[in-house]
Amino acid sequence: MVIENCSEPPRKKSRVKSKSFDYSLDFKKINFRERPELYRIGKGEQGVLSVEPYKSEILPYWRFATVEKATESSNKIYDLFVEYINNQDFIGADMARKFLQMGYTRARRYANHKGGKKYDGPVPIDKKGLSGSHGRQELPRATEDEVKAEAARIFKQKWDDARANSDYLALKEIFLNRFTERNNE
Repeated sequence: MVIENCSEPPRKKSRVKSKSFDYSLDFKKINFRERPELYRIGKGEQGVLSVEPYKSEILPYWRFATVEKATESSNKIYDLFVEYINNQDFIGADMARKFLQMGYTRARRYANHKGGKKYDGPVPIDKKGLSGSHGRQELPRATEDEVKAEAARIFKQKWDDARANSDYLALKEIFLNRFTERNNE
């Protein structure tokens, strides 16, 4: 295994335990462009709102409230995805892919649940910031919001394009080979 920077990374206490993503890292103190060996691909959208500087570079463009916003947003995020690939920046490309995925999943949630609220009642205080129902009942699905469903479809197409991009897949393979121990999948 290649280790780029042997200094111990900043850590914080974490309530989340995951074999695929290291939530104990102090994301506010780590620049993953400078410390790529610390990045883990994870599953799904893990880290999408944590990994800097990518979160700050992509998040301002992430919108899905209307078809027009979803189109503009998904196009801009896909353009960033391609730019990261052209710069041989796998982490940036992977984060852009995660934002496209999150555009799809959030738009689908709003398409199925008016206001985006999926579960009945508040998140228990000790579970704030963690995904899941935490024992709450799922609310019944509303009549599908056609605008949000179309926004989801738009993001899904760009997400699929990103996942299948041969240059992205090649960079992913290089990244995994370089940082194998950190990225066991």
